[in-house]
Amino acid sequence: MMLKTTSIQSPKWIPPSREPRRNLSNVCLAIYHHHYHKSLVVKCSKMTVTPMISVNDGKLVVHGKTILTGVPDNVVLTPGSGRGLVTGAFVGATASNTKSLHVFPMGVLEGLRFMCCFRFKLWWMTQRMGTCGRDVPLETQFMLIESKESDVDRENSPIIYTVLLPLLEGQFRAVLQGNDKNEIEICLESGDTDVETDQGLHMVYMHAGTNPFEVINQAVKAVEKHMQTFVHREKKRLPSFLDWFGWCTWDAFYTDVTAEGVEEGLKSLSKGGTPPRFLIIDDGWQQIENKAKDVDCVVQEGAQFATRLTGIKENTKFRKSSQNDEHISGLKHLVDGAKQHHNVKNVYVWHALAGYWGGVKPAATGMEHYDTSLAYPVQSPGVLGNQPDIVMDSLAVHGLGLVHPKKVFNFYNELHAYLASCGVDGVKVDVQNIIETLGAGHGGRVSLTRSYHHALEASIARNFADNGCIACMCHNTDGLYSAKQTAIVRASDDFYPRDPASHTIHISSVAYNSLFLGEFMQPDWDMFHSLHPAAEYHAAARAIGGCPIYVSDKPGNHNFDLLQKMVLPDGSVLPAQLPGRPTRDSLFSDPARDGTSLLKIWNLNKCSGVVGVFNCQGAGWCKIEKKTRIHDTSPGTLTGSVRASDVDLITQVAGAEWLGETIVYAYRSGEVIRLPEGVSLPVTLKVLEFELFHFCPIHEIEPTISFAAIGLLDMFNTGGAVEQVDIHRTSNNKPEIFDGEVFSELTSSMSPNRAAATAIITLRVRGRGRFGVYSSQRPLKCVVGGTENDFNYDSETGLTTFYIPVPPEEMYRWSIEIQV
Repeated sequence: MMLKTTSIQSPKWIPPSREPRRNLSNVCLAIYHHHYHKSLVVKCSKMTVTPMISVNDGKLVVHGKTILTGVPDNVVLTPGSGRGLVTGAFVGATASNTKSLHVFPMGVLEGLRFMCCFRFKLWWMTQRMGTCGRDVPLETQFMLIESKESDVDRENSPIIYTVLLPLLEGQFRAVLQGNDKNEIEICLESGDTDVETDQGLHMVYMHAGTNPFEVINQAVKAVEKHMQTFVHREKKRLPSFLDWFGWCTWDAFYTDVTAEGVEEGLKSLSKGGTPPRFLIIDDGWQQIENKAKDVDCVVQEGAQFATRLTGIKENTKFRKSSQNDEHISGLKHLVDGAKQHHNVKNVYVWHALAGYWGGVKPAATGMEHYDTSLAYPVQSPGVLGNQPDIVMDSLAVHGLGLVHPKKVFNFYNELHAYLASCGVDGVKVDVQNIIETLGAGHGGRVSLTRSYHHALEASIARNFADNGCIACMCHNTDGLYSAKQTAIVRASDDFYPRDPASHTIHISSVAYNSLFLGEFMQPDWDMFHSLHPAAEYHAAARAIGGCPIYVSDKPGNHNFDLLQKMVLPDGSVLPAQLPGRPTRDSLFSDPARDGTSLLKIWNLNKCSGVVGVFNCQGAGWCKIEKKTRIHDTSPGTLTGSVRASDVDLITQVAGAEWLGETIVYAYRSGEVIRLPEGVSLPVTLKVLEFELFHFCPIHEIEPTISFAAIGLLDMFNTGGAVEQVDIHRTSNNKPEIFDGEVFSELTSSMSPNRAAATAIITLRVRGRGRFGVYSSQRPLKCVVGGTENDFNYDSETGLTTFYIPVPPEEMYRWSIEIQV
């Protein structure tokens, strides 16, 4: 029997905020006693924690606006630290008795718009919008609230965004939930009945400001500094496969994947001019129990969820015999062939965090030293209150073979070392959240999860030089707040090719989940099919999502016209720079259910911005039926608008001299429009339709000459092709001379005062195909890679187009000069 323990470890003095001395008397601080591990809470009717966040007479006030009322007396606020001092605070609470699970009311929320990300099932999050406490779902892990300052002139008061991040504290994990009294509650649990506490003083972190994306970013960084158990995405090394097109075997073969099938898939995609340069060999390659299927064992798409791993090497489907009948490594042969014959850059293979769906078989031959024992999952009440999962039905009956946490590094290291010896570059680690259900007897869910994640990341660092790991089925904060190294995270539930209800909610869920997940890792939007009724919809979203781009097509079932809008001839792609997230005016509307809102997703390229607009109405997760379902069989055509300011960070790529005007290129319509600052464009879409708007900052060269680089006009992420724009103004007005002669054909089409070039614009560009720029006057000359090119000029729109040839080598950067 384990001893009763407390969640508070190594108590520390919490310093007061550095605010004016006149406020210090009102600061309510939690003072820890170092000998008894108890907290002395100074209770007062007015509790000022920072100049911007306070509790006054039971009201939680942020920037002068009441967020919560009826805040209980046992709720404690503690000031944040460091750079977030004046805008951040921790929320805690105390109880009268020790338990392994507490529910603390935090206060009443009414009349304020919010959006949140919650786990609708054990593995995955999705979004929910609401206006009161009862709208907050179980297992809410991220919450953003919109409010206005209580100024006299409310019309001019800025919108204030407050983020709530439920955290890990010691051996406990916190989440938010609502109740019928419109209270927001903090649910604090350890996952082990022997791990108890009577308090949590840093259960939720609050941060507020006027820019929602900055608020979220600053909040997670403040928590990073406070917890020191995870690392922000911006500090992590991104694996190189993000630059390349990929293929995953899952939807092509499910668990029936073979070495021959992998070879066939690589050949099939390469023949169509879209060669995959990274490969994921998904579930189906491992050695697992080969026993008759139990009637109680649930099977979905070939995966037998209670089946256990029996060895770390590949199964017989991937092993071939040589002529003298000696076995050779089929996996190594397959990987070597993929790299040598198909120029695959990265090969990843699948495994579960516990080894396989049902873990590792206890005492399996050659695996006895892992001290595996059967464990039976116990799910959190919040998870049970949302959507049950068929995986858990099997494991509840058969149990899971859990490698002892002290031996799990040895397991990962031996598995990964073998894979690395076969030429494998990384792993897709799936079924991660199962570990949270197995914490009993191991110090609780947080302790066990952290042990497994630390071991996993240590093994990956040792065996895969490119930080080769994709985290999957992992949307719990136990893992997110323990990830110091993993840089890629699957951002939503799976792509389900045969489920019509899944496609629109897939796009919207990834976008909203990325508000939170994108602070920890680069979101992965999952595989998709290029030959599918919703293929273009999925492809367009991924093209601007800043994510890996890969398909799971069956060999021979491809839409190469579609793929060539994403994939260049060398197999590379044009990824956007950031995690794709909803625009500011999409944050609190519900584009899946409200029947009126379009979803707008913004991102940056190196020299421009992009906004993807999607009609996602008609389907979503239903809290009554507890599944994703179609709730509107004929959602209507919707109209919205876009503007340059939808790209939140566009000023960062526009340059210091930018005056606010943009050229807008609408991908599907092909329209090119000069858009003044602050002006919007309408967009009308049916369900499962989209449009991509590329906002290209205009460079004012002279009062009558302006220029903007657009990009590859036939690629979804048009502006992703442009990596650099340099403008060199000329200093003379003499006619430009080419081989001793004035270029009369061009000069005849220009006004008399444009006989000479005013500027030379140099572009650095990747890719091939139809390239476009905007010029307010017809250019004099266009040179691509040192060769003068013909071009077309549309005097009505200013669109100048020319063709870029196939690059001479992989990842080639063209130098393009345009004289204006």
